[in-house]
Amino acid sequence: MPTTPDTDPALNFVAPDQLRIGLYIFLDIPWFRHNFTLNSFKISSEQQIRELQTLGESRFRFDPARSTAPASASPEPAHTILKPPVAPAPPDARMIEKLARIQRLTEQRKNIAKVEKSFAKASGVMRSLNKNLVSNPKESLAEMDLMVDEMVDVFLARPEVTLQVLGEKSGGEEIYYHGLNVSILCLMLAKELGLAPDQARLLGTGALLHDIGLSEIPDKVLRKRPEHFTKPERELRALHVEFGVNLGKKIALPPDVLVIIAQHHELADGSGYPLGTTLDKISPLARIVSLVNFYENLCNPMDPASAMTPHEALSYMYAQRRSKFAPDVLQVLVHSLGVYPPGSIVKLSNDAIAMVMSVNPKKALRPWVLVYDPSVPKDEAIMLDLEMEPSLNIRQAIRPDTLHPAVQAYLCPRKRVTYFFDGKTTSETHGA
Repeated sequence: MPTTPDTDPALNFVAPDQLRIGLYIFLDIPWFRHNFTLNSFKISSEQQIRELQTLGESRFRFDPARSTAPASASPEPAHTILKPPVAPAPPDARMIEKLARIQRLTEQRKNIAKVEKSFAKASGVMRSLNKNLVSNPKESLAEMDLMVDEMVDVFLARPEVTLQVLGEKSGGEEIYYHGLNVSILCLMLAKELGLAPDQARLLGTGALLHDIGLSEIPDKVLRKRPEHFTKPERELRALHVEFGVNLGKKIALPPDVLVIIAQHHELADGSGYPLGTTLDKISPLARIVSLVNFYENLCNPMDPASAMTPHEALSYMYAQRRSKFAPDVLQVLVHSLGVYPPGSIVKLSNDAIAMVMSVNPKKALRPWVLVYDPSVPKDEAIMLDLEMEPSLNIRQAIRPDTLHPAVQAYLCPRKRVTYFFDGKTTSETHGA
């Protein structure tokens, strides 16, 4: 059943002196005019009641369905005579912190704009690579090497890397977005797995190019959903691995990259293809690409209707397909993405609905989230850094298709999960 938006309980009000612990209230004033984290929440303390009463509001809207207050906290009768509001209190430490939170939000929006610009540049390189790899391999690979070097520098040398899920306008259905996603996620794992820079470069290149053999497959097969393949079509598509290795040799890719291309569909238990190779014979770099490729295909399959949420994909891999992957690589993926990877729709501990926007691999359980709040315009939506909000945490993941249409329209869950990174320099990390 779709989650009901906060705008449904529109006609239930209480006066300031009727506020009590357990009422789920809505603040119909701008977010920056009060010191509470969100505009809707369940009252949990007498201190909150006192702070609400200093806001100068003559009444407060509340939701009976989400309230646990005693029955005496009834909706305000039309004839109720309201007492004069308590005079607003001067700014206190919490309001000062709220202003600092707004400043962090402003900086985060700037960071997102930079990340989307960098992604556009990287996807342009991939677009050019796909078109010119065979006709002009030397120049194309040189351009790609520059991009890989930059990503390796970010993920291995920078003090903090934030993985950011991008807006729908940034992604697309083209094959090169898949290669870019796989490469970014692989390099995110490289540091935790202790890879040296030269190995990370080979990993990044192999991840970008693991599907180059698909260029040899007819479009009518590539665009067909796997469940509709005939047996010959399925066998033909599987040949993209062999085609990729042959193409890689033709353009003189390094041997380690060729192995990644050859083994990116092999699985640890021998159930992969084309050779059914087991873990002990899969190269260390190919183990990483195979795992990430599997995850990416669950989140972004040919048929969007069968897509898993990032949370579901990670849970499925860990709980039901664990034997198919190198244990150390799977463990690092779970640790780095967190229980709720970027792109996940979640319910917070205060019942607010949000989308996980970014995660720092070092603080995976405290990501940035974009919060649904109908009292705040969509283009000014509140984003919270949960590391800075100790009173809030993620309670559970929610499937996007269970959301009320108003919530879906506000959060815009991605049809395609596209990642890029925000690598901060030391000076940026310390606020210089």
